[in-house]
Amino acid sequence: MAVSESQEQGQVIKPGSLNAPEFPEGLDWFNVDHPLRMHELRGKIVLLDFWTHCCINCMHVIDELKLLEKKYSEVLVVIGVHSAKFTTEKNTRSIAQAILRNGIEHPVVNDHAMQIWQEYAVRAWPSFMLIDPKGKVLGTHSGERVFDLFDGVISQMIDHYDNLGEIERNALTIDVSPQWTPATLLSFPGKVLADAEGGRLFIADTNHNRIIVADMEDGKVLQVLGSGKAGLKDGAASNARFLKPQGMALSEETLYIADTGNHAVRQVDLAASTVSTLIGDGQQDTEWESQPTPLEGKRLNSPWDLELAHGVLFVAMAGNHQIYGIDLEGGYIATHAGSGREDHVDGPLLAAALAQPSGLSSNDEDLFVADSEVSSIRAVALDPRGGHVKTVVGKGLFDFGDQDGTGKDVRLQHPIGVVFAENRIFVADTFNHKIKSIDLQTLQAVAVAGSDQAGLQDGIGENARFHEPSGLSYADGKLYIADCNNHVIRIMDIRTAEVNTWNLKDIAKLIPELEETLVLDQQIIKPGEVKLRIKVDLPVDCEFNPQAESGLILSIEDRMIPMPFEDGTAELTLDITDSTQIELKTMVYFCSAELDEVCLFYHSNLEVPLQVDSTGCSEVYLALTVENSTVTTG
Repeated sequence: MAVSESQEQGQVIKPGSLNAPEFPEGLDWFNVDHPLRMHELRGKIVLLDFWTHCCINCMHVIDELKLLEKKYSEVLVVIGVHSAKFTTEKNTRSIAQAILRNGIEHPVVNDHAMQIWQEYAVRAWPSFMLIDPKGKVLGTHSGERVFDLFDGVISQMIDHYDNLGEIERNALTIDVSPQWTPATLLSFPGKVLADAEGGRLFIADTNHNRIIVADMEDGKVLQVLGSGKAGLKDGAASNARFLKPQGMALSEETLYIADTGNHAVRQVDLAASTVSTLIGDGQQDTEWESQPTPLEGKRLNSPWDLELAHGVLFVAMAGNHQIYGIDLEGGYIATHAGSGREDHVDGPLLAAALAQPSGLSSNDEDLFVADSEVSSIRAVALDPRGGHVKTVVGKGLFDFGDQDGTGKDVRLQHPIGVVFAENRIFVADTFNHKIKSIDLQTLQAVAVAGSDQAGLQDGIGENARFHEPSGLSYADGKLYIADCNNHVIRIMDIRTAEVNTWNLKDIAKLIPELEETLVLDQQIIKPGEVKLRIKVDLPVDCEFNPQAESGLILSIEDRMIPMPFEDGTAELTLDITDSTQIELKTMVYFCSAELDEVCLFYHSNLEVPLQVDSTGCSEVYLALTVENSTVTTG
């Protein structure tokens, strides 16, 4: 059984002695068709995961929970209890986005008032409560590395309660399924890098596991780095694999990438279009090492951003709460700043404390760090000899909000992006949905664009709307902004604060190939002319995107025939004398009223067997429903 903090202090919870508190009524639930109650989970082993979506440690355990869910799918129910740290995290819409971003498929409840948290006496993120099939609290644990711990306990529980006949192995009667969401060209882009000299924009298309290289001016796609499949694979850029990449740094024609999900730094030879791994092996580092170490065999812990300065590749190591420096020429890595303790402490480089650093930028003297969990911007001396960490704005772990001002009076809310430009620091104040500017001489911070209302709206200053902007880069008087939850890149003129949405072109290059083909029921047709009609039904309040042509490619025998959609319908007459089959590759581009600046898409591969018979029909009708990916034949 896991040991809780309360047990270590002498308050022992006996296994099976305390009833698990019932879930309060009136809370928002996700991934289920109705709010859950403890009594309907009798016969199951229940694991409550108390998390908050900003927390790097909470992110780390998601994959471990998935392994437990898979191994014990018949008896284990994992429920995420989202008990927010930051104000914005209490918002149901924000949690829904975090669930999608992290690929969470088990039930989640929004514990916005922390009522469940208090009833279970939780004290830290992440924390876990293990509940037996009789609805009794069996044990508790706080922290990472949960698979090995709970694997053994759950296995013993199954043996014990099986002998008592108290394990229910039938499937849950609840519908545990994430809601449908349309596909977007970009998926939660986390970072962006503007190359003014080369006229290129590098986009970390984070949840598509790839990097997009585009022309900065016209948005034309130049290269796609990564196949889009999650993994750690080197080689040709088109076949390489990343896992939720974030920050980037450029040195001539070498692009360095913080491959966050793989706990690695990758490098791309842009001229040769090849990918290799600089450091990391896909496994999370669990050691805190300050001395210089060779790159080979060294592991990292959620590297979130990169910055090249003075010949050193600096790494914002969000998982270790430290800044690392990689000597590219010498081939070694060392801790540059941070003790590894999550806190807000200024002082000598290795004695200071940071908290989930997530953004880096620099001038000639300092690294500027978006220190997200302490809602601060920190200045870290580039020179390791006698250097210090100092606070530019912000104060501490639980000092956050939305307040302009000077120095320690400033309040941000979980900033993730930062860039130094024209003697100012610009900040992606992520959970405030704003872009802010800090004068380095006065340390005066002011909001320059966005409002506290999340949205997608172009405009000037506070009339613009963002939804958790996460990455910033600068070139030629403009900020390029990774507007993460809007799945787009924005541009802000730093002189006028005018914000516009930056659009990609040649978007067909960004649509991944489908590996699966849906084979439909055989259609009986008359020999001779057969009319084929395909109709697309879009979700409510959506319309076809006029900037991209929707349509399909029909393949029959050795012919390929393009068929554009007009008003949602494509028609074609074929002369068919023998039984055959047709293949349809559909591509539908559309927009929604809520996200009219975002290009959504749907695509499918269909195969329709055709049987020729004199009693058959002379028309084949297919209705494609985008929202739930269904196909009706007739």
